[in-house]
Amino acid sequence: MKIVILDGYTENPGDLSWAGFEALGEVTVYDRTFTSDILARAKGADVLLTNKTPLSAETLSALAPELRYIGVLATGYNVVDIAAARAQGVPVCNIPTYGTAAVAQFVMALLLELCHHVGDHSRSVKAGDWSRCPDFCYWNSPLIELAGKTFGVIGYGRIGRATARLAAAFGMEVLAYDAHAAGMDEVARMVPLEELLAASDVISLHCPLFESNRGMINRESIARMKNGVLLINTSRGPLVDETALAEALRTGKVAGAGLDVLEVEPARPDNPLLAEPHCLITPHIAWAPKESRQRLMDIAVDNLTAWLGGKPQNVVNP
Repeated sequence: MKIVILDGYTENPGDLSWAGFEALGEVTVYDRTFTSDILARAKGADVLLTNKTPLSAETLSALAPELRYIGVLATGYNVVDIAAARAQGVPVCNIPTYGTAAVAQFVMALLLELCHHVGDHSRSVKAGDWSRCPDFCYWNSPLIELAGKTFGVIGYGRIGRATARLAAAFGMEVLAYDAHAAGMDEVARMVPLEELLAASDVISLHCPLFESNRGMINRESIARMKNGVLLINTSRGPLVDETALAEALRTGKVAGAGLDVLEVEPARPDNPLLAEPHCLITPHIAWAPKESRQRLMDIAVDNLTAWLGGKPQNVVNP
């Protein structure tokens, strides 16, 4: 069985092993693949693995009938034409649960940096500011205590719930909104979206992207938020109208934002948020600790093994 991995570097830059796949067939790994090279590299493959390399209907048609399985090395699978794969009888399997702990932890890393500006203060000390300071201590930015404040979670799935537990551990009251959930659990009180927007000191996005919620954080929804709200997005970049957020950051309506995702990735040089000093932007790395990438690898191997055994799992195009 011929297995081709089109863009393996992001998942495994060299600190993991492909041995699980190598035990199942002949493996060829490419660090990254440009669109123009996909057909040449994938032709004849029984199994194709991709992270962000797009597989269009035209590409899938050209790879038939040899191609029998597609594995997505991620949770999101919009890089694959799902309908075309289904029409060809090719299952597409994703990795739905590997990064819950890592992403929840990263949310709090962004939030704590917005509250304490640890990096900036460390750089200030190393530049000699503390040595020259006439006082015992100093701070260059306002410091924020989280206990007693309200943390709003939009999207209360696995990651949203894990993040809510961490927020509660900081002594925050947790509100949650989810279009498919209601009531209250042991951590969060489920509320309408309007109430969450108006009551939260911190808002964290954890919902999948649909056309119905694209740009849900916009001028109108920001206007309904508290003055000085903090916004965190580790979910999907297009949930946020970036021009509206940049305007709100400049006026102080949004006191700070922590974003691990953008509308277009990698970031375009003209993205208005790049110039905003109160906006933290990281390069889509919340999922990427070695431990979570190893889980991703293990599940991807399990997915392929299950398919070979006639019991496919995590199929997104049944």
